[in-house]
Amino acid sequence: MTGEPVLEVGRLSAWYGAARILFDVGLTVGRGEVVALMGRNGAGKSTTLKAIMGLAERAEGDVRFFGAPILGLSPHRIAGRGIGYVPEDRRIFSGLTLEENLDVGRHPPRAWPDGTPAPSWTPERLFELFPNLGRMPGRPGGQMSGGEQQMLSVARTLMGNPLLLLLDEPSEGVAPMIVREMARTVQDMKAQGLSILLSEQNLGFAAEVADRVYVLEKGSVQVTGTMADLAADADAQARYLGV
Repeated sequence: MTGEPVLEVGRLSAWYGAARILFDVGLTVGRGEVVALMGRNGAGKSTTLKAIMGLAERAEGDVRFFGAPILGLSPHRIAGRGIGYVPEDRRIFSGLTLEENLDVGRHPPRAWPDGTPAPSWTPERLFELFPNLGRMPGRPGGQMSGGEQQMLSVARTLMGNPLLLLLDEPSEGVAPMIVREMARTVQDMKAQGLSILLSEQNLGFAAEVADRVYVLEKGSVQVTGTMADLAADADAQARYLGV
């Protein structure tokens, strides 16, 4: 882990109805670090992000953001503390223009716990990060391609000036060109000091952007280590990722 701990998760369990999905998941994310959650479909990756964000039906354990417990808080309170969440299904407002979608996510600039300014995002900065979006500010969200909607979902979340970004399956269902663009974007966000926890199945994408990795299987962490170690471990890839 690099830098001070931004997110600390211990013995996190979660349920949907009577079905237990997570079993004592533990992980950390440092300041300015990109951490990947990997595993097959149904391993519990998205549920982990939802439980951190207060969106799971039921969750138990310990989740701390800069040392303060947040498990049990409502999602809007967790967001208000500086955690941004980009869901797998994007959830943009299809009837609003791109600019209006960005305005929905707007939040005043934040500071790190030591009082120094945190990265602050404006539409102008986001259009530098996502040049394609800068060419369509008045386009309705419902008239954008899947890749453009994915970019908009990330950009709208960044308008909230988060200190930690939860990014769910950013490479899923988009063209290879958009996957490359998203990898560059994650690297740029990291360079700005943003901490990122991303759920991902695409090993190539994760290897390009992540520092460390946690691999889930049936709701439990089975592998932890550096991303480079997993990228070199063909046995673990075959066993847990089906690569």
